Amino acid sequence: MPRALPTTLTALTALALLTAGLTGCTASAADDPRTVTVYSADGLKGEKGDGWYDRVFADFEKKTGIKVEYVEGGSGEMVQRAVRERRNTQADVLVTLPPFIQQAGSKGLLQPYEPQGAEKVAAADKAPDGSWTAVVKNYFGFVRNGKELPEPPTTWEDLLDPKFKDRLQYSTPGVAGDGTAVVVKALHDFGGREQAMAYLKKLQANNVGPSSSTSKLAPKVDKGELLVANGDVQMNHAQARSMPNLDIWFPAREGGRPTTFALPYAAALVKDAPHTANGKKLLDFMLTEQAQRQTTEIGGGFPAREDTVPTGPEAEALAKLMRGVEIFTPDWADIEKNLTAYVDDWKAATGS
Repeated sequence: MPRALPTTLTALTALALLTAGLTGCTASAADDPRTVTVYSADGLKGEKGDGWYDRVFADFEKKTGIKVEYVEGGSGEMVQRAVRERRNTQADVLVTLPPFIQQAGSKGLLQPYEPQGAEKVAAADKAPDGSWTAVVKNYFGFVRNGKELPEPPTTWEDLLDPKFKDRLQYSTPGVAGDGTAVVVKALHDFGGREQAMAYLKKLQANNVGPSSSTSKLAPKVDKGELLVANGDVQMNHAQARSMPNLDIWFPAREGGRPTTFALPYAAALVKDAPHTANGKKLLDFMLTEQAQRQTTEIGGGFPAREDTVPTGPEAEALAKLMRGVEIFTPDWADIEKNLTAYVDDWKAATGS
């Protein structure tokens, strides 16, 4: 019996060490006070570490000592992941395209916070209640292989040509922000729900099939595996630096003008975030004048701050690209409210 006490203590000590070891094995970024976790739509991080996020995150860590843990996916995918993790929140900052940032707000995922510099962002590019703010302005578009298309398409109707069969693809509406944008633009250009779905039903004959990521399509277009795909100006302009065959364009209705609409990267603080203070610091940093200047020269996009006017070759190229394109403003409140119905209509029309 005298030996029982040491044996018991030894067992308890071993159990404590085992438990500590197991806890260490399952630790996440949420346990580290010097990290901030970002859930983001794709497009701002470079394939070779040369994107806007790459520079901003590195500069942020150097200045604050806070490391950025990054998770990437489609806009809808990121929102759904945050919904699933609501009881054990992992993300501190959420960055998505409309209408998914509005959807995140309606699901109660966002904590209102107006970053420093937000007063320089136009009212249309931030939520009235302060729940999100654009950090990079952007516009929806398409890409084509400029080398393999001696007579490039200019209209939606051109894309129905049989030569595009199995060489045309767009990312999945309801999952990817840019994929959802295909439906938004079709609704506008064709003048209504029924007309838009009738067209997308015809287009399905040429469509390769679903893709959860828009950023994966541009390399296929550059290589000639695809002739046409959807995208957005910021992402595709940045990709074109290493993909010489990419040509950004904006489909028009036959006899009409090319159109597009703003599709900004909107950033928000996640409700019940494990590192709220760090999330606020990162949002502040994204809207600094330095980071905003880099949206064009490094990111290939447009500053969210109105007092930041980009200059130089990149800015000139983007201005030339947008010249003559009609920019319309979607009713995001209607789209967010009816998003499920629009996606269901698209699925029914295309058999997806």
